Amino acid sequence: VHVVESGGGGVQPGGSRRLSCIASGDIRIINDMGWYRQTPEKQREWVAAIASGDTPRYADSVRGRFTASRDNAKNMVSLQMNNLKPEDTSLYYCRYSASAYVQWGQGTQVTVSS
Repeated sequence: VHVVESGGGGVQPGGSRRLSCIASGDIRIINDMGWYRQTPEKQREWVAAIASGDTPRYADSVRGRFTASRDNAKNMVSLQMNNLKPEDTSLYYCRYSASAYVQWGQGTQVTVSS
């Protein structure tokens, strides 16, 4: 499975950004796709996830500001990020998992700064 993120970039505090992730290859019907983020100073942090046929799950730090959605036909998940804060600045990774198999994308940088 190949995972590719897109949509990163710079944004001012209070602004919005939408990330997308597409998985290709041997995609299983039942899978989980999620978002993590990491800065050089911190360990990789779980942000949100959405399994096929399930509702999104969110970390407390982003709940109410971020919305995850998925398009099963396209094997794509999106992360709509609103009311962004400087502390949201990070490299955002998409993660695909099915049973014991896990594949990560290369990451897309989001920088929140005035």
